Amino acid sequence: MSVPGGPGLLSGVSSVLFMHAHPDDETISTGALIAELVGRGIRVSLLTATRGERGDVVPGPLSVLEGTAELTRERERELAGATAALGIEEQFRLGERPARASGLEPRVYRDSGMTWIRPGLAGPADDIDEDALVRAPLGEVTDDLAALIALLRPALVISYDNGGGYGHPDHVRMHEAALAACRAGGTPFAEVVHAPAADAEWFALDRHLATVTAALRCHASQVTVDGTHIVHSGGQREPITLSVGLRSL
Repeated sequence: MSVPGGPGLLSGVSSVLFMHAHPDDETISTGALIAELVGRGIRVSLLTATRGERGDVVPGPLSVLEGTAELTRERERELAGATAALGIEEQFRLGERPARASGLEPRVYRDSGMTWIRPGLAGPADDIDEDALVRAPLGEVTDDLAALIALLRPALVISYDNGGGYGHPDHVRMHEAALAACRAGGTPFAEVVHAPAADAEWFALDRHLATVTAALRCHASQVTVDGTHIVHSGGQREPITLSVGLRSL
């Protein structure tokens, strides 16, 4: 178990770049870890691949936005609020400079959507837009990420594990591209794991509950905060994630 300021994967690290697929992923899965890094004086940057265009909306006043262009704008506003609450210094969008390979015109990577295969495991959506993240060539996505890494020169990049956490196709694509970009440039990479493992460093971060809760409340179209739990659009409840592991690859 890691302790603040103790030895481990984060020892001596001055800057970390998180690479996530959708607005809210940064908070739901790694918000406590981001708050911990910021508290240690580590510079945190965030790359978000899509605008979460296909996200389901929780019941309530924002539900009328589901499937509309306004949902995209709302999710961008929510992301800005959450990044501020967590103390993230810079936030970048995949496909827009500087997260775009040299010589290529800017592009939008759209949310690919998903379907539930079974509780806790997602798979590809039945309908996927032509400009969706998972339809983009892996090499193009990798080159865009590599361009941002070359500019920022983070000491560590953090993204999903090879299963994307729970199988979302966009998460899996981000793992593949982030790992490839890091290996191409010699940048250390760590994947997020959500159960203690012998080959992972575990962080218990309950002290950051208030910060994470504030950031989660910013994502009001996607989750409802109920005490120490969040409720998703389909009514699924889960505890706020306050413990997380990192595995170096």
